[in-house]
Amino acid sequence: MKRRDFVGLTGLAAGALWLPSVPGFGGTLVDPARLLEPGLDVAVKKRLADAALNAAKSAGATYVDVRIGRYLNQSVFTREKQVQNIASGESFGAGIRVIANGTWGFASTNQVTEAGMAKAAQLAVQIAKANAKVQKEPVKLAPQKGHGEVSWKTPIQVNAFEVPVKDKVDLLLAANAKALENGATFVNSALFQINEQKYFASTDGSYIDQDIHRIWPNFSVTAIDRASGKFRTREALSSPMGLGYEYMQPKAQDKIAGPAGTGLVGYKYSYDMLEDATLAAKQAKEKLTAKSVVPGKYDLVLDPNHLGLTIHESIGHATELDRVLGYEANYAGTSFATLEWKAKNLPYGSKNVNIIADKTQPGSLGAVGYDDEGVQTGQWDIIKDGKLVDYQKIRDQAHIVGQNKSDGCCYSQSWQDVQFQRMANISLQPGKEKMSVDDMISKVDKGIYIAGRGSFSIDQQRYNSQFGGTVFYAIEKGKIAGMIEDVAYQTNTVEFWNSCAAVCDQSDYRLFGSFFDGKGQPSQVSAVSHGSSTTRFNSVNVINTARKIG
Repeated sequence: MKRRDFVGLTGLAAGALWLPSVPGFGGTLVDPARLLEPGLDVAVKKRLADAALNAAKSAGATYVDVRIGRYLNQSVFTREKQVQNIASGESFGAGIRVIANGTWGFASTNQVTEAGMAKAAQLAVQIAKANAKVQKEPVKLAPQKGHGEVSWKTPIQVNAFEVPVKDKVDLLLAANAKALENGATFVNSALFQINEQKYFASTDGSYIDQDIHRIWPNFSVTAIDRASGKFRTREALSSPMGLGYEYMQPKAQDKIAGPAGTGLVGYKYSYDMLEDATLAAKQAKEKLTAKSVVPGKYDLVLDPNHLGLTIHESIGHATELDRVLGYEANYAGTSFATLEWKAKNLPYGSKNVNIIADKTQPGSLGAVGYDDEGVQTGQWDIIKDGKLVDYQKIRDQAHIVGQNKSDGCCYSQSWQDVQFQRMANISLQPGKEKMSVDDMISKVDKGIYIAGRGSFSIDQQRYNSQFGGTVFYAIEKGKIAGMIEDVAYQTNTVEFWNSCAAVCDQSDYRLFGSFFDGKGQPSQVSAVSHGSSTTRFNSVNVINTARKIG
């Protein structure tokens, strides 16, 4: 999938047709009951991993890591009053990565036996030795102490695969009914669930067993004015999360009221799909008669569900070290935030901009105990007081920037794909002073409040960009002054983040995320979250997306 699919999977109504092509939702279609069957015992995984480790070392490898993976998924698609598709999938196999003659080699197999593992390991070494003929410099890994036998599990309360499919269908259809009752002409809804059961072993002395869960509810509501033929849509304001089915069981303490006069509600660690679908239908109808924005300079107040996408595109990708070094140039471009640019100590943003990378953040999509190189995950600064202080890097990159430790952000989408650098959870830290969204809006004379994601465009260096949204409200003299439409803002990354004037406090902090962030050749996807509180940016250029040029 392309990076534009980060906005959300469009055309949910066609779910029955395109499901097999969705990354992470392949494998063999199975009965839902199979998703609850236990995988291999840990002792068996260790024995299989040792077979691969020993075979690779005997063939001449100086480093080896083994990943045995069982990937489970389930998706449910509905439209209006009917179910369109329900599919459960399972994929199982092993990937083996080695260094031989100073060069990487990789092979994978679905023959998860001692003989099959040994054969794949020997093939990986042969590939490494062949690659060594064109390798200019030997691979240099940051040191990594083995962890021994350890485990980690997403701290879920309810395993989504244990919830009867009927209950999930009933919830989606109930959300559809709420939308139709409140003015929607069409509505599509879907629920995606993933469980990664991953076992990692390496010659460093690590044997790591992990059980990772993710969930994503989504819908799209459309209202049509039959007389004019005009239509407007409103997407769900949910976020994909690293949680179990408890996310679909709304709790009052997880709700955050949006600005007065909008009816919007934000959600932290649980989501009220019926409430959101009800409001979505009303807002889709309201959008039909909303005034079109007048282009110009506005102060923007951006909801976390919207700002997460801007963080992802203008900071998350821009600070991936492999992209900075040019490794992604052929596929997706480079980054303006080069090593030379960083050395000049130029301001990336205002002093209100503090960005951290965090692979341990509870509820986030990227939360794991250890990455796919066996590195224990943690938190580190990317931007501090507006200055770029670090990048995202893995074991074979750390020495390039004079460091001797990986950040623990190496990931593969499946057992059959090689692991490589992926984006960590990249988040804007909340403000330290108490400030609600209404407090922030009260200080805006002429502005726009934006919630939800929309279309976007950003150049190959992550510099010049344009972002839309889902719903827009005019702000006049410190108050919400009604819905408007056709809004997008144009800026460059440095100009935008230097215009950051205020960030709401921790009480408003929420996560946004993507199940399907694409990268690499061959392309892989990964799941990542971005947290923030509502944030104000002063004097940003806003265009009218409906106006014709010429």
